Amino acid sequence: MALNNILRRLDLTSLQLFLAIHEEGSLTRAAEREAIAVSAASKRLADMEGALGVALMVRTARGMTLTPAGESLLTHARRILLSVDKIGQELAEHAQGLRGYVRMVANLSAIVEFLPEDLRAFLNLHEQIRLDLEERPSGDVVKGVEDGFAEIGICSGDTDTRDLRSHLYRRDRIVLVMRHDHALAGRDRVPFADTLDFDHVGLHADSSINKRTHLASRASGRPLKTRIHVPGFDAVCRMAQVGMGLGVIPYDVFTAIGQPLGLVAVEIDEPWAERELRIVVREEKGLSPVTRALLAHLGAAEERSRLTKAR
Repeated sequence: MALNNILRRLDLTSLQLFLAIHEEGSLTRAAEREAIAVSAASKRLADMEGALGVALMVRTARGMTLTPAGESLLTHARRILLSVDKIGQELAEHAQGLRGYVRMVANLSAIVEFLPEDLRAFLNLHEQIRLDLEERPSGDVVKGVEDGFAEIGICSGDTDTRDLRSHLYRRDRIVLVMRHDHALAGRDRVPFADTLDFDHVGLHADSSINKRTHLASRASGRPLKTRIHVPGFDAVCRMAQVGMGLGVIPYDVFTAIGQPLGLVAVEIDEPWAERELRIVVREEKGLSPVTRALLAHLGAAEERSRLTKAR
């Protein structure tokens, strides 16, 4: 079907209704949510299917379910509606005198270690720009940028970035954190296999650090004795503080959170403890000027840090 025919026959209200039917699983509930009559909702769905020439949904005993064609449309509908929402947000920002809006997704390490200072420096230079930052595991960072949810993402360097453009953001080092009276606290460096006799405090299953530690334990042929899983670095440090086990976190997080709690850090004597954080974007030529400016600022962060340390 020609593109102009699709654009003439589909409208945002119908796409929003289609999304509501999928999420509610019921034409009646979707109509209530969108504040239209059930008969009007049914006609809109039928008109969409007629315009596209395919069935989008089928009625089952469990409610309305998507056909394979409906699954395809769902992905595009979400992207279109998200783009429209972002247009409204950006135009509202301009109406208030702001010059730009950028949405970012980043993993926990980047948000805790580096982004506060880097984003503060950027906003000091561009006071009329607004940023929206959301934390996601590295794999979901890539998906968020691919799906158009965000313009810029930051993830662990070992993440599959698929077709996205990738740039170095920062380098960091992963260390063990523990109470000062722990059996390993007096050592400078520890092979990870030496930690497997002790309890660990683990991050959530999707975190890149959790995945690295489990891969390392499997390579040693021994299980990782994870006593508890927690959602963030602050919780890792608190659990380590009360003796629940060893934590594995970036060194810069240790200096910000663990050291004030009285914990000590010991280096992990493994190549995987040295890590890169990467910036991911779609085609750079499609980015707004504001997004390109932020990308350039973040892309130069590691070099600025190196020069600052060399002084």
